[in-house]
Amino acid sequence: MSLYYYQTMPFFITVSLFLSFIGQFASSVQSLLISPLFIYIGTGVALLSIAGIIIKKLHTKIGYDIFAGSTLLAWFAYWKMLFNEDSPLFFFFPLYFAFMTAFVSLFLINQQHKIDSETFSRMQSLSEMKGLQPWFIMSCVLVTLEFQKHYLLFPVMMTLLIMRFALSSCLEQK
Repeated sequence: MSLYYYQTMPFFITVSLFLSFIGQFASSVQSLLISPLFIYIGTGVALLSIAGIIIKKLHTKIGYDIFAGSTLLAWFAYWKMLFNEDSPLFFFFPLYFAFMTAFVSLFLINQQHKIDSETFSRMQSLSEMKGLQPWFIMSCVLVTLEFQKHYLLFPVMMTLLIMRFALSSCLEQK
């Protein structure tokens, strides 16, 4: 795999931009994406990526990318039926995720060479905290899919996941 792949989440960004575009227009693709099949596929792939990270059979950064993209597909399929047809959250949330991931990749991960040793050691201790383990954050993201009335909980947890991806990327490259 190329170095670029390890510094960003290309699958997740692509899925985010695709869903943002599809969320704006009623089409046959949107009808297909909101089928229960995509809820099961997205959730299943997300669970498999968590398992792959836990048993160390999947590179952590690839696991982040697959998990985030599949969870976003499951979110779209699960929540789109529950909100109005023209709800702006199906345009803005995926767009926010794509820009946030690109921003973090550009201004944090690609600038990791500027991190001093004291900051690096603090980042390592933060990374080792039990509450910030990748599998735990990913599990929390999946749980937030059930909280439709608290619609901001999912993007907050996804943002935390993106930040954890950035932390892992910086620590592995140093």
